[in-house]
Amino acid sequence: MKIHELTPAPDSNKAVKRVGRGHGSGNGKTAGKGHKGQNARSGGGVRIGFEGGQMPLTRRIPKRGFNNIFAAKYAIVNVADLNAFKDGTVVDTELLIASGLVKKAYDGIKVLGNGELTANLIVKAAKFSQSAIEKIEKAGGKAEVI
Repeated sequence: MKIHELTPAPDSNKAVKRVGRGHGSGNGKTAGKGHKGQNARSGGGVRIGFEGGQMPLTRRIPKRGFNNIFAAKYAIVNVADLNAFKDGTVVDTELLIASGLVKKAYDGIKVLGNGELTANLIVKAAKFSQSAIEKIEKAGGKAEVI
């Protein structure tokens, strides 16, 4: 096969609709916009969500809840995930990101107590759950709050 023999897949290329190019094109005169009216004008039409003056759906539906923009957001790691490290390792934010256990640190790392920990580690994080501290210390490690 040569470069000049390449062709696109059948029906993958669709011809552009050329409007306003005379009667013979089938889209001449009003160019598919009909006769007069808001949508026939240049710049005409309504914004997204506008319902002709009727109260829009987004405003008719009751709103619930509250999103605190000042709340601290923590990246979460379970103690079971920490078994990936060897005994005596100092597990901190940089190591967790480098190992791929955490993609982004946000406002810090929080270690939760889900699962069992067998490795003896020194874990440095912004927050720990009570059960996580117990499991880390039970395995012979240490939980340090940064």
